[in-house]
Amino acid sequence: MSVENKIDEWLLRELFYAYLDARKNKRSTSDEHNFELNYMENLMTLRDDIMNHRYKPGRGIAFITYDPVMREIFAAPFRDRVVHHFIYNQVAEWWDRHFIYDSYSCRKDKGTFFAIDRLRHHVNSVSRHGTKEAYVIKLDIQGYFMSLQRKAIFERACWGLDQQFKGEALEWKRNLIKYLWREIIFDDPTAEVRRRGSVHEWDGLPDNKSLFCQPPGQGIVIGNLSSQLLSNIYLDLLDRYVTIELGYKHYGRYVDDFYIVVSGEEYKKALEDLKKIDEFLKRIGLTLHPKKRYIQEVKKGVPFMGVVVYPNSIVPGKRLKRNFYKGLYKFGIGYNSVESITSHLGHMKHMNSKKFTKKMFDKFGNEYRF
Repeated sequence: MSVENKIDEWLLRELFYAYLDARKNKRSTSDEHNFELNYMENLMTLRDDIMNHRYKPGRGIAFITYDPVMREIFAAPFRDRVVHHFIYNQVAEWWDRHFIYDSYSCRKDKGTFFAIDRLRHHVNSVSRHGTKEAYVIKLDIQGYFMSLQRKAIFERACWGLDQQFKGEALEWKRNLIKYLWREIIFDDPTAEVRRRGSVHEWDGLPDNKSLFCQPPGQGIVIGNLSSQLLSNIYLDLLDRYVTIELGYKHYGRYVDDFYIVVSGEEYKKALEDLKKIDEFLKRIGLTLHPKKRYIQEVKKGVPFMGVVVYPNSIVPGKRLKRNFYKGLYKFGIGYNSVESITSHLGHMKHMNSKKFTKKMFDKFGNEYRF
């Protein structure tokens, strides 16, 4: 078998695995159904398009979502989601080994609850379980996904490929994935996109949160697997700057929301280093959100990922309480299933919430047992 035939065979096999990953939780969509009707033929066509550099991302659907906040989502066609999963399967494991431990989003065996638990660990470690003075500095990047420069993201992604697939023997794979990254990163998702719902739904969305309002070459979509991976790849620069160059051990980040926990002795230096962090982000084309800076003693609580973390305890935050209230209310009038309440309770079990949960059940006349 020739080398070209071996590559064809490998690519088709990997695209099939990516197809299986992409269709998880997507089997009710008409887009997935249409692809699945002749999935092997579609995969072979996709393989040929990639091998001959004919692949171009299709036109997706844009819509507005309000949970947990108002934001713009671009849903890619199923065929493109297969390509996103293919790239993810090839490079994510290498990047995962490269990322710092306390980068939480879009990583295997990590996520929301892991991030919350790690913040609790850092708070307890620095404050000695509330017996020592400690502070948290929590920051946010302004319009992160919309501010990203596609050229800079592409260069960073290619740096990773050059490290992962070194040597002439792997040049074909390196070039293949570089080609796909280029097509995905530099694609303009707003061109000929279909909008779901009324155009007026965008009226309340700030310009810095919409791709339709960004200059050419700036911004990536929210909602794609490839975007989640790319956001981690780019902010790995920040993670390494804060933990290695500035030397902070008690640091964590979930997407563009990050924190540093410091002792009372480190507090003054940490405030001075805020300027260095701000300057570093500007050098890579990003800006700290001026209104989303939380600097406080940890004993007063750290709001993070819908909860508030204290030394030795985690309690539901305002958003989580509000969502639970809405869920119980809708359940009471027949608009929510019991499974939705079970889901809320599943979240609550990870925190100190028994009194609050009982209070909510009592409010709606339901029985709740510890």
